[in-house]
Amino acid sequence: MERSRVAVAGASGLIGSALVRSLTAEGHEVVRLVRRAPRTADEVRWDPERGSVDVAGLAGCAAVVNLAGAGIGDHRWTEAYKERIRRSRVLGTAALARAVAELDRPPRVLVNGSAIGIYGDTGERAVDESAPAGAGFLPELCVEWEAAAAPAAEAGVRTVFARTGLVVARGGGAWGRLFPLFRAGLGGRLGDGRQYWSFIALHDEVAALRHLLGRDDLAGPFNLTAPQPLTNREITAAMGRVLRRPAPFAVPAPVLRAVLGELAGDVLGSQRVLPTRLLASGFGFAFPGIEDAIRAAAGR
Repeated sequence: MERSRVAVAGASGLIGSALVRSLTAEGHEVVRLVRRAPRTADEVRWDPERGSVDVAGLAGCAAVVNLAGAGIGDHRWTEAYKERIRRSRVLGTAALARAVAELDRPPRVLVNGSAIGIYGDTGERAVDESAPAGAGFLPELCVEWEAAAAPAAEAGVRTVFARTGLVVARGGGAWGRLFPLFRAGLGGRLGDGRQYWSFIALHDEVAALRHLLGRDDLAGPFNLTAPQPLTNREITAAMGRVLRRPAPFAVPAPVLRAVLGELAGDVLGSQRVLPTRLLASGFGFAFPGIEDAIRAAAGR
């Protein structure tokens, strides 16, 4: 992608901050969407839940990336928090899509966050972007989330949905909680460990987003996951090897359900998701294997 002006919502999050660093390092002008009064010239005010965006601040942007949303694993899933998760994603996406459509010169592309949660629990069955949505809170959320971007697509903006898996990183997300546990010798499988986890190294996540931004022929859903999903048992064993800590402990499924409530279904569920369209587009993974991904996250 040629040097250009790029707007990023969710710029302070794990993936967003890494993407901003990557873009600015290569000379792109990054505009951050913020919920408070802007403090610098590179900030634009928005209120995702109220549906307001400073449209003028998006003028001249060649691309918009929306990675904003309340954390899936930050709180127990009460009905109130599930509604917060939904509103932060669906209303925020709708607001940005409308703002993009209102511009006299819309950006060339909108890359909108999504998740492999759209497929639901797939068990041992491998799925790719051609698979239908599953049933339950997360699949229904993802369907509504992606549908909210329709105004941008209808205005002729190339619209991409980045269906992200579990990001291997120390700085946040599910893996950010695993690293301290394993370093303390308290790591281990969750439940029976047979559930598939579709992971991606943070480096590859950012590189994939850059790839989707820069290719004018790519639109629609793309799974951002490494080529070979592994079971939780295999992944926790790899964590133990790389961090040189045994992983003798297991957290029984009933304990997870008691502690996490409905969220435990996501932790114990199995998602064997393949990045078929991403690979077909010519994207190459720097860290396709779990041990390399863990080493990269650990700074080794």
